Amino acid sequence: MSLAAHVMRFMFARSDAKRDAGLCIPAEVEYRRNLPYLPGGAAHTLDICWPKAERACWPLIVSIHGGGYVYGSTKQYQFYCADLARRGFAVVNFNYRLAPRHRFPAPLEDTNAVFAWLRAHRDAYPVDLDNVLLVGDSAGAQLASQYAAIWASPAYQAVMGIVPPAFTLRGVGLNCGMYDLRAMMGEDSLRSVLRDYFTRHPERFGEKLNPLAYIDGRYPPVSIFSAKGDFLLAHCGPMAALLRERGVDCDCHVYGDETTGHVFHLDPRSPIGRQANDEQIAFLRQFLTDGSRPS
Repeated sequence: MSLAAHVMRFMFARSDAKRDAGLCIPAEVEYRRNLPYLPGGAAHTLDICWPKAERACWPLIVSIHGGGYVYGSTKQYQFYCADLARRGFAVVNFNYRLAPRHRFPAPLEDTNAVFAWLRAHRDAYPVDLDNVLLVGDSAGAQLASQYAAIWASPAYQAVMGIVPPAFTLRGVGLNCGMYDLRAMMGEDSLRSVLRDYFTRHPERFGEKLNPLAYIDGRYPPVSIFSAKGDFLLAHCGPMAALLRERGVDCDCHVYGDETTGHVFHLDPRSPIGRQANDEQIAFLRQFLTDGSRPS
């Protein structure tokens, strides 16, 4: 593992522990932990939560955690996901294989396996696979944007060798992320971390690293946001512009000031974080067809 990845793991872990100190799962949310979606231990487990209110099924949010492809787990995202569930959703929070032990495209394969598990277990949990939202932040936003391209494009499915199971992706939330893989490879600030995931020779992946080329009007609607103090802010505007140019419904916001940093929205106690999540959900909810939209 690169020195940059070691530093990232340490800094993120310290920041996440400080953010989550004293938090608990809301009493109105049912939270199930450590369900295996594939054999192979903790890297292939998921949590699922939903409101305790009586309802046959809830629209579904699947969250892909961030962490620069080398860090992160359900532990750091449990409170964010439970907070989303409070808004009237079933929410899946899952672990995936991390770099450098597991390289590209392992997290995308694992994301697909999560959806296959949900399809197989749809009668055991209150999830509506006809009304699915996908959210991700940081590296998770890149993964979410790429998996949405796989879902929307049969041509890109053939390139990646990943075929999603049957479900309807109604919208995507892309938060504090990075999206243009080919451009990212040339950024000095990212190269040392990215090689842990994409290897020292990412060119060998060829067209697999070009998901943006496959975005068209079939791509689901997108809510994308960043913050003025986010070190990945520069990636937000160009992605929003590309989506709009390709005919994709897109809502874009930059929140706060220079003190509003990376993945600020993960803190349920943050007023500006709550605002960002509320506005994202309000935008994406309008594309659901399950009757949960406000009249």
